[in-house]
Amino acid sequence: MSFAQAKCLSLVCGLGFLMQGAWASVQTTPYIALHSQPKYANFSAMPYANVHAPKGGYLSTASNGTFDNLNSMNGKGTSTEGVNYLFDSLMSSSLDEPGVMYPLLAEKVTFDPGKTQYVLFHLNPKARFSDGSAVTAQDVKFSFDAYQTKSNPGLQMYLSDLAKTEVLSKYVVKMSFKSDNNAEMPLILSQLPIYSKQDWQKKDFSRVTLQPILGSGPYLIERIDAGRSISYKRNPNYWGRDLAVNKGRYNFDRLKYVYYRSLDIAFEGFKSGQYTLHEEMTARKWVTEYNFPALKAGMVVKYKFQHQNPIATQSFVFNTRRAPFQDIKFRQAITSAYDFEWQNKALFYGQYQRLQSYFANSELEAKGVPSAAEMAILKPYLARLNSIQRQGVLQNWKYPLSDASGFNRNNLLLARQQLLQAGYGFQNGHLLDPHGQPIQIEFLIHQEGLQRTLMPFIRNMKRLGIQVSIRHVDVPQYIERMRSKDFDMTTNVMPQSLTPGNEQAQLWGSASADQVGNYNYAGIKNAVIDEVIEQVIHAPNRQQLVVRTKVLDRLLRAGYYQIPTYGKGENWFAYWNMYQQPKVKPKLSSGIEYWWSDAAQAQKVSQYLRQK
Repeated sequence: MSFAQAKCLSLVCGLGFLMQGAWASVQTTPYIALHSQPKYANFSAMPYANVHAPKGGYLSTASNGTFDNLNSMNGKGTSTEGVNYLFDSLMSSSLDEPGVMYPLLAEKVTFDPGKTQYVLFHLNPKARFSDGSAVTAQDVKFSFDAYQTKSNPGLQMYLSDLAKTEVLSKYVVKMSFKSDNNAEMPLILSQLPIYSKQDWQKKDFSRVTLQPILGSGPYLIERIDAGRSISYKRNPNYWGRDLAVNKGRYNFDRLKYVYYRSLDIAFEGFKSGQYTLHEEMTARKWVTEYNFPALKAGMVVKYKFQHQNPIATQSFVFNTRRAPFQDIKFRQAITSAYDFEWQNKALFYGQYQRLQSYFANSELEAKGVPSAAEMAILKPYLARLNSIQRQGVLQNWKYPLSDASGFNRNNLLLARQQLLQAGYGFQNGHLLDPHGQPIQIEFLIHQEGLQRTLMPFIRNMKRLGIQVSIRHVDVPQYIERMRSKDFDMTTNVMPQSLTPGNEQAQLWGSASADQVGNYNYAGIKNAVIDEVIEQVIHAPNRQQLVVRTKVLDRLLRAGYYQIPTYGKGENWFAYWNMYQQPKVKPKLSSGIEYWWSDAAQAQKVSQYLRQK
């Protein structure tokens, strides 16, 4: 880009594109946009905000289990819900545009989007921590140095391309990268919370703590009832309240998270007014149990939010580090034991869809046979895949379909035949591995009531002669066993984004398979997947990102590392009828941060609850 072109573009867009040294494509802009142009760069407020929304009221919601750590960034203990409201990040995500960030702590950035060797963050001199002290480049450096050395292995891997963080001046920090073509790194760095260097001088970053941490975000800790609840109060002196991303945002005076050991008990608490906003995860409840008096009286309302994000991948995970899951033929066979069609009819009231992709409900989902663009990427890899994987990536993918009768006869016959062909045997109703040993599997869970949805699959496994036991543990033990990958099979819900990048290496990459605390629960070690992940990370534009992600999707499915089960492209909420929302809804988030309390309705709810 020439200087004249840059000058012209700044006049058209109202943005300052500056040349830095010899690099004509280096930009200084008030946004980061990955593979696209931002729509709201010149807006004074986001379109999904009501800038006239009144401040006041409260919002409370439920959490499962317990908590013991306010430092969510060190990976220790069980982090506390809502701590994100204590801290600002360098920039704030658009809720309408994938991969677009707008100013928060940083008022602008300098980088080359085509050759990302470094990024400069220019901090807003007005940015303040809640004690009134300035947020400086020293705080940014301290935060990222801590993340790279003292955080959980997953986050350290996520930041592995960050070579160093340097303070250039009080309000300018430079982050240099090991590679020069990782366009996602500025986006990643922009999203992490910034801590105060001074606040941590006499504290150990690596320890579990419930001692309040100094932040620059819109809320402060009001009260902690250890392990039971935590309350936050809105900071009336929040430095960033007039930024474009924050106008009409953070309207509640108080936020509260109430912890329950059981989701069923939590729901009973919601019905009695113990908290005010409930996200429903169970189709049976959504269809049959929202008939309680408060809802009939109009005091509670149901709300469906249709989003445009990939559906979180809910799945049964095989631990391929252990026998018999090291055998892809075994994994392929028992995939047929999962009978979604009957389960959806009998248990889910037809509310869910079978997940056929790790990026379902989005343009990233691989459908049909590979396109010419996908084949151009796949062709060099085909010879390195085994026959099952090769066939899987080339076909019009569909998981086994049942007749919804509940017997799943045809699929179980197919699974039995596949097992026999793979060298497995049957004796006295038991499935034997190729060495003649009976196959026994432990299914690790922590959720109350999950057995109801697991049992149909387990019954089908037992029809194949596989002995399956359910191991139900409490949340802390479950977290620890997942960190150390101490399970045979388990359930998991893995969210995805519309801008996949470095996190894919954490989810599926070989290097993360044996790292304690990382997210490659299945233990995938596949060189082809590793190489395609690198292609995704370094996609030069949106078109290539989509194509390369579809190829990754095909490889993951064809490896039979998990059984994607079911999901929905919407969120189900119920709330006490005391809230209002902006007329324009964001596409990528429910936007609850932009809701507000209706004082008159809140008074009616209070009167109703007092009369109960």
